[in-house]
Amino acid sequence: MLAGHAPLAHRRTGRLGSGPALGPMKARRPRRVLMESNMLELLTVALASLLAGFIDAVAGGGGLVLVPALFSTFPGAAPATLLGTNKGASVWGTGWATLQYVKRVDLPWRRLMPAAALAGLGSFAGAWALTLVSPNGLRKALPLVLLAVLAYTLARKDLGREHRPRFQGRAEAAVAGAIALAVGFYDGFFGPGTGSFFVFLFVRLLGYDFLHASATAKLMNLLTNAFAIALFVSKGHIWWHVAAVMAVTNVAGSLLGTRLALKHGAGFVRGVFVVVVGCLILKTAWDAFLR
Repeated sequence: MLAGHAPLAHRRTGRLGSGPALGPMKARRPRRVLMESNMLELLTVALASLLAGFIDAVAGGGGLVLVPALFSTFPGAAPATLLGTNKGASVWGTGWATLQYVKRVDLPWRRLMPAAALAGLGSFAGAWALTLVSPNGLRKALPLVLLAVLAYTLARKDLGREHRPRFQGRAEAAVAGAIALAVGFYDGFFGPGTGSFFVFLFVRLLGYDFLHASATAKLMNLLTNAFAIALFVSKGHIWWHVAAVMAVTNVAGSLLGTRLALKHGAGFVRGVFVVVVGCLILKTAWDAFLR
């Protein structure tokens, strides 16, 4: 059986690559039709991954595009498999963006590494907590929290436009670690808006401008994604052939987003951040109250 047919089989069985379930579909639909349908699905999620990589590289929030695209393209798939496939693709774009920011943005990267490790551990702890507690209450509160973030950002016209770190040395590492642990836990437990929360808190609490905050957020997201992927892999919840295609376009989007952010600076990142948070408010409010 071709690896590319796995999503179609998954729709009928809920399991990846089940031969018996795919057989009847082959009998009803010619192989050429199946291949064309599969290529269209891959093209759809690849384009979504391109846009997600761009958004993630600038201000975070690429999951706002890619996760809904995966769920609409493969409606019969297990949610954990689609979320795992999303992580398996987006981690490459995040890794590329992190590498570019490390080379071009002046930050105490060595002092921030322990915070990144805490973000990963927080993500793993959040995923474990999700098996014990329902996130429904948080789902309804999230649009209000994001609305407060957006209102504060718009009210403070100078917020994040200049890079003025409030802490140095161990104090900076400690505050960054606390942010990373808290937001990392949220990422593992629920997830939407993680990159935006990282950026906002680094701006508000550490005094970074939006460019430096976005660069730091990429490092944190890289570790949270890596820990999440380890969990998804252990459960077999990643379609690697789909993730590989999306990873290529995600890196391409990340390349473009990183270059524009580095070229245009904090003002550009701030503008994209405001748009992304606004879209997140609409999406999370719809999910929480109208769906």
